[in-house]
Amino acid sequence: MDKQTFRKAALQRLRGVSRQQRYIIDKQINKQLYALIKKQKAKQVMLYLPLAIEVDILPLIGRLRREGIVVLVPFMVGESFRLVKYRQPLETKKYGVKEPKFSKQFRRKRIDISVVPIVGTDTSYRRVGFGKGMYDRFFMREKQWINEIIFIQRVLCMSPDIVTNDYDVGTDRIMVGR
Repeated sequence: MDKQTFRKAALQRLRGVSRQQRYIIDKQINKQLYALIKKQKAKQVMLYLPLAIEVDILPLIGRLRREGIVVLVPFMVGESFRLVKYRQPLETKKYGVKEPKFSKQFRRKRIDISVVPIVGTDTSYRRVGFGKGMYDRFFMREKQWINEIIFIQRVLCMSPDIVTNDYDVGTDRIMVGR
């Protein structure tokens, strides 16, 4: 199986998760992420603004911000993205991705935890995403500033074959709902 075939099958599986299952799984993963962030006493956390098939971490973002934890989110720039502090209002951009409307670039500091949505992975535990390479380019530049990378997904979509490339970003752990 190649990466494109695997991506297509994984996306179909993710779209098949019912609304009720999504709610339960998202709540469970938010709880796990929050517990991990608190356990590690994280001060700077990189999250994302979810698309419909990704784990909805917006409740987690709100909770972390209320507790004074710096939440950074991707802001698309060309073929990659830079990190900005999360703030509202949000604006829908290219590929249907939401991002803060007005934000200055976050000055480079240590990021305690980076939470990354995935379409799937393989036995090398590298990321299969939507195929644009944005996260790969970002982590190629910034990985030295990130303590831990966590992949999250509602249901585990894992290829038994190696479908990723050496440049695909790897993970320290994977969190899935079931």
